[in-house]
This record gives sequence, C-alpha cells and structure tokens, in this order.
Amino acid sequence: MIVAPIRYGFLLALTVACGGDRPAHLPDDPPPHPDGERGRVVFLGTSLTAGLGLDPANAYPALIQAKIDSAGLPYTAVNAGVSGETSAGALRRIDWLLQQPVAVLVIETGANDALRGLDVDTMRANIQAVIDHARKLNPPPAIVLVGMRAPPNMGPDYVRRFRAAFPALAEKNEVPLVPFLLDGVAGRPSLNQGDMIHPTAQGQRIMAETVWRVVGPVLRGEG
Repeated sequence: MIVAPIRYGFLLALTVACGGDRPAHLPDDPPPHPDGERGRVVFLGTSLTAGLGLDPANAYPALIQAKIDSAGLPYTAVNAGVSGETSAGALRRIDWLLQQPVAVLVIETGANDALRGLDVDTMRANIQAVIDHARKLNPPPAIVLVGMRAPPNMGPDYVRRFRAAFPALAEKNEVPLVPFLLDGVAGRPSLNQGDMIHPTAQGQRIMAETVWRVVGPVLRGEG
C-alpha cells in the first residue's frame, strides 16, 4: 500500500466494530491435484499481504503456511503481495500469476484504491475481471475474496459504497468472503507500525487468524 498522509488505520477504526463479522458464504472445494503434488494457494494482494516493513516470514501468508503444515494439508502458500498496487494493477498481472496451476486464489485488493479515492465501480469491475480470468482455468481455482474498508475522510457515500462492493462481489460470484482483513488490527497502535497503516508482526498474526477462518475450511473441503 502507499503511505498516505492520513492515518488510514486510525481513521478506519473509527467506523469499525471489530470482531463481529463472519464469512458470508460456504467455501467451494479446491480443484484436485495429482497425488504427491502440493496445490498452490496464491495470495494476490497489496503491501498488507506482502508484509511491508517486516520479515516475509511474519507476513500472514507465511503464517497460514504454518497452519497448513500443522493441519497436514497438501498446499503451498504463495505470497503475491505487491506494495502500492491498486485493483487495476492486480488485474494487469493476474494472467501472469495464473501461468502455473492454482488450487486457491485469495484476492486482497482495493486498499490503495481507497487511499487514492479511485472510483468504486471501477474497482469492483477490476475485481470481477480478476475472478473471471481465474475461472477460465481448467480446472478453475477456488476463490476467496478479502474485504477492505475505506477511510472515513473519503465521505460517507464513498465509504458505504466501497464497503458494500466486497459482499456484493462475493454474493454475485458465490465465493467465500473474509469480511475485513484488518478486523481487530486497524487503529490499534500496538498492532501497527509507525505509519498506522501497516501491521506489526503481531498484527499480521491476527490477520492470519482472520483469513484462516475462511481459507482453512476451503482447503479442508468443508461446506
């Protein structure tokens, strides 16, 4: 994510009641993969996924890999987070990311769109296009969408429309939704680095738990 002069995490927390949301949809089964091979779980994302300012081992995809290994599941987590990337950037590189087989695609994008005040409808169209590209694969990956929220200084209408885009996309495409990636982390100084945008290692651990509540059942084929 870009570093903006506003304190995104702090402002965001003013509008967030943390801890109450749950996944909106039951997970789809990931496609089967040949015996002896590990399916790839690709985390398409921003600096929140990349773990900007931290050792990559402390970013939430790496922490989810530990959960995968602990559960004895045959998957490899791939951190495809890029700092500063908007939803348009995610769309531009999705075909490259899909050149190798993908069992599960976790889509985390939009935070930088919000920080730049980019059009919500365009963001939504970009995310839809990412999903459409993924579903052209044979077999297509299971998809998990990660929700984000806009800072309140963008105005109530923008904040409302931005927040609503993610559950609407999840419902339209019948994919499981992580309601808010920064649930329990946004606005908490002890869980964020000095910019109050990028989580600390402890913040990333909380994010890993938030994402695992949705991704774990997908990998286990539950639902």
